[in-house]
Amino acid sequence: MKKLLALFFLVSLIVGNAYTQELPEKNLKIQVEEVTVFIDGAQLTGKATTELSKGKSLLKFTNLSPYIDAKSIRVKASNSVSVLAVNHQQNFVDRLQKPKELTDLEATLRTVAEGLKLENINLEINSEELKFMQDNRIIGGKNQETSVANFRETSSFYGTKISALKLKELEINKKIEELNKKQNELQNQLNTLTSQKQYPSGEVMVNVEASNDVTATFEVTFMVGNAGWFPSYDIRALSIDQPVVLVYKANIKQDSKTDWKNVKLKLSTSEPNVSGVPPTLKTYFLNYNTLPPTYSQQLGRVTGRVMDSERNPLPGVSVTVTGTTISTVTAADGSYSITLPASASYLTFSFVGYQSQTLPVNPIMNVVLSENNMMLDEEVVVTAYGITAEKRKLAAPSSKSADEATYMDEAGGVVGQQGIAQKPTAVDFEIREPYTVDSDNKNHTVEMVTYSLPAMYEYYSVPKIDRSAFLLARITDWEKYSLLDGEANIFFENTFVGATVLDISRATDTLQVSLGRDKGISINREKIKDYTTRQLVGTKKEETRTWRTTVKNNKLQKISITVMDQVPVSTSEEIEVNILETSGGKVNTENGEVTWELTLEPGAEKKLDLKYSVKYPKNKVLVIE
Repeated sequence: MKKLLALFFLVSLIVGNAYTQELPEKNLKIQVEEVTVFIDGAQLTGKATTELSKGKSLLKFTNLSPYIDAKSIRVKASNSVSVLAVNHQQNFVDRLQKPKELTDLEATLRTVAEGLKLENINLEINSEELKFMQDNRIIGGKNQETSVANFRETSSFYGTKISALKLKELEINKKIEELNKKQNELQNQLNTLTSQKQYPSGEVMVNVEASNDVTATFEVTFMVGNAGWFPSYDIRALSIDQPVVLVYKANIKQDSKTDWKNVKLKLSTSEPNVSGVPPTLKTYFLNYNTLPPTYSQQLGRVTGRVMDSERNPLPGVSVTVTGTTISTVTAADGSYSITLPASASYLTFSFVGYQSQTLPVNPIMNVVLSENNMMLDEEVVVTAYGITAEKRKLAAPSSKSADEATYMDEAGGVVGQQGIAQKPTAVDFEIREPYTVDSDNKNHTVEMVTYSLPAMYEYYSVPKIDRSAFLLARITDWEKYSLLDGEANIFFENTFVGATVLDISRATDTLQVSLGRDKGISINREKIKDYTTRQLVGTKKEETRTWRTTVKNNKLQKISITVMDQVPVSTSEEIEVNILETSGGKVNTENGEVTWELTLEPGAEKKLDLKYSVKYPKNKVLVIE
């Protein structure tokens, strides 16, 4: 019975294959017209037109990316044509053609490698000849006398030959050094373009049926990997009486092995590859043997290099703060630098063809990525469902939900418009002009929109830690601007003052942006010795401390500044802290913070005195600042 069933299955398979082969087959190439780039991944939409005869046909859309997500493929046909089935496969025979720039680089690299091999052979021959001369420098036999003339002649020949061989060795070593340098330069340049691997081309097989002879147009939509974008910003403030100009930029990188030429580009904040399943809490069991949670020290910035297993630099590697959209890419030498938000605990390093790594943050993180040898080793064939054009259409965002965001230049003038579509869980930014993004793994920066944001400016200083005055811009109603976590370059008064992080996920109703230090405000904090005392009062010892902070406004505008200091907080009944003078500052009794909110006219100066006493048993030792 089992043999009979197997025979029946084999016959059915052969008949099915024969039927498929008998269908008229056409190879088509899709012209990609629209690309929606997500935080991770991209959705491509392309069209192709062909003549179809009445009946069933097999269409093969070729030369596609090898990173197609088979589950995402959707095919829509024009009227009178029905889509019966959709299959996806990878063609390992007709591999994707490498760009000419890449093939030329590889050819030059091979030539240099051959020259390096030849010079190493020459060096080996020269060393053997030199060794031969040294092993045979004995003149005459052991019992044979050597004449002076013969000695001179032999010595001259030996010296000349050895000298020539040594000079030739230096020349060969110099050539090897130059070739090694050239080889490293070519390899680094090659790494900036793409991986050296040859990748199969993706193919989409579509079974269709036409009710009559027709010219049919097909729209194919699918997701691809090895593409994505991350946000970054330029924040500009010309002065403290003008709005903040925020340039919202998308950093696009793709290595899908197919170029996007003059496409309608859209940037989406959605993450289709991230699970939408909400988390659930687990019971927190408390016991004597359990430890309280520990927290690592907050880092402001991480630097390092990313290399492959042979310690060659890897340019174009994505370095992302795990769980956020804050990201950067490595430079040509594999180096990177990324600013961290307060909540950062891990960094994720990802690069096409290599295994991703997620590591806890440290001040310096040098990372080695291993090749992913399993990638694209097996053919994938997935059958999707068929749809009929009259029965189902692809959903498109409603134009009624689109809003207009206005570009503003530094002077506040309108310089362009940008379409923004608000969705329930994401925002789409539409780039109006056609855009080209090559599959070169390079960072392509696109300015999506520029906002002119009303802001309240205030200075902030903690002179006990840092005597600088930091300018803060407080922005309200920031939620309506669809911002994401990202690094920001700060420009104040047309000068670059540093980088910061827009930590949107931790922002409250007011978004606070640091515009850096302002040297136009001088702040000094010093201990006043005349009011610092130590005395005995009965069984207790009493110590008094007085700190004076001087704030001077050297700017031409009136400023508002918040100054912070602190008094100690007692944790023992034996220790008594009394605040004697605050110069009008507000004291938080729980944490000891003292806050002064000042308004200073141009050239004005304010002295702030903080005086407190501490009483404690005279037989105890207490360290007081």
